[in-house]
Amino acid sequence: MRCSVLRTAGELEVQERPVPRPGHREVLVRIAAVGTCGSDVHYFRHGRIGGFVVRDPLVLGHEPAGRIVAVGTGVEAARIGQRVSLEPGVPCRRCRYCHTGAYNLCPDMTFFATPPVDGAFAEYVAIADDFAHPVPDHVSDDAAALLEPLSVALWAHRRAGTGPGSRVLVAGAGPIGLLVARVAAVQGATEVLVSDPDAGRRALAGSFAATAVLDPATDDAAGTGVDVFVDCSGVAPAVLGGLAAVRPGGTAVLVGMGADEMTLPVSALQSREITLTGTFRYANTWPAAVALAPSMDLDRLVTGHVDLDHVGDALDPGPAQVKVMVRP
Repeated sequence: MRCSVLRTAGELEVQERPVPRPGHREVLVRIAAVGTCGSDVHYFRHGRIGGFVVRDPLVLGHEPAGRIVAVGTGVEAARIGQRVSLEPGVPCRRCRYCHTGAYNLCPDMTFFATPPVDGAFAEYVAIADDFAHPVPDHVSDDAAALLEPLSVALWAHRRAGTGPGSRVLVAGAGPIGLLVARVAAVQGATEVLVSDPDAGRRALAGSFAATAVLDPATDDAAGTGVDVFVDCSGVAPAVLGGLAAVRPGGTAVLVGMGADEMTLPVSALQSREITLTGTFRYANTWPAAVALAPSMDLDRLVTGHVDLDHVGDALDPGPAQVKVMVRP
């Protein structure tokens, strides 16, 4: 099979590799579409994200969908031909986090495109059968792949406790921020504010989910008294501005990855009893993501397609691009 391999920062090569063989309780999936994520871009540009360092050639891509073409032992042959969205992280299933349902925190997680585990910018991948989630025919291949970032958004709202009647502020109108805003709206939030410095992304947010858009250069969200603030930017000024917008007793969730450290207004967090938490991937989100997919307008986020020979173009996107899909 062909796959796109990151040899070192900024250098990709299309290679021929053996098609993987599905092991016990695994399925072999022919990949139809893979979304490109900010983490793929970061690995491509810098060769690392925090403590995750690309030391050997690595296949990127962790937002895949495709069709099952073979099964390993312990898997019913009836699954061959099934269209699936792949949950890219398979936990150990034995640690305390797995046993309590928080498998996203499993210390022995095997996650696509996280060194040294290869991802899905390839024609085929093998994965545990229960992490290949069936999708209905009315969900396109691109949308099936985008159930992964949708899961990030769902997990953020589970951490936040968003529900009907909530007032929500989202910082950052990239793919994750747009999906966080859309999930808030679909779940019955009465007000969804989205802040982003780019006029084009603000316009998309306004037509996609937001009830109002803010330009952080001119619009101050402080004192708006939102119930939930979700940061999808990773930028310190956006985080501080969002915290100032949360009502007493509200919740702030950090999703965007930016600076490793930043100064926070601890006294304000204490005196206003604001709950501040982060997110790390997701757990048990795919059934909800599949059910929500028809109402999420996921295909609208797709602004381009490339093949394996042009993955570099997808990993160096211009400002007008929202989500570029790789079709092996």
